[in-house]
Formats: sequence, C-alpha cells, structure tokens
Amino acid sequence: MLVIWTKKRERVMLKSKKQSSQQDPLPENFGSLEEFCEFWDTHSTSDYEDFMEDVDVSIDIHTSKVYCAVAKDLLTQLQIHARQQGVSTETLINLWLREKVA
Repeated sequence: MLVIWTKKRERVMLKSKKQSSQQDPLPENFGSLEEFCEFWDTHSTSDYEDFMEDVDVSIDIHTSKVYCAVAKDLLTQLQIHARQQGVSTETLINLWLREKVA
C-alpha cells in the first residue's frame, strides 16, 4: 500500500490530537519494511483514512506472465548481458526468445 503524505497530514495530525486517543498515533517514519508491515498487520487503515489521499491507478488485467525456471549459472550470464545492453534481464530474455521463435 502506498500512501502519499502532504500538508494534509499535518492538518489531520492537529485535528486528531483534539480527538480522544482511541487509536495509536501513526508513526512519523517507519525504520524498516518490517516495522511498516507489523504496524499495519495490527492496525486498520480505516482508522487512519484522514491521513490518506486518493490515488488514480490503472491495472491491465488482460496481461499475464508465465514464469520459467532458469539455471543459476545461465541467469548470471544473462544478467551480465542485460546490464551491458542497458535493459532488464526479463526484457533481454523476451527479446532473445522473440528472435528465436521468429
């Protein structure tokens, strides 16, 4: 979950200080991803809706990926080639497979 913090957060913080402390305060920063996950595993986002903003997201549900196993030594070589060409390993593999199939 991605939450965008803005000046709105500061206004809400002031507002929430006036309310009774029925919920734990939202941490200013999380020290690690584990701390972030632990907090949200034990708290409801509905208690913190005033801190969040709507975000437009589009998802293409018509695409799919199939994962294939690649030998570790081969993967290392592919990663080197991909880095040299300035593309991701996945992109390089797909380009090479398209060439071979064509």
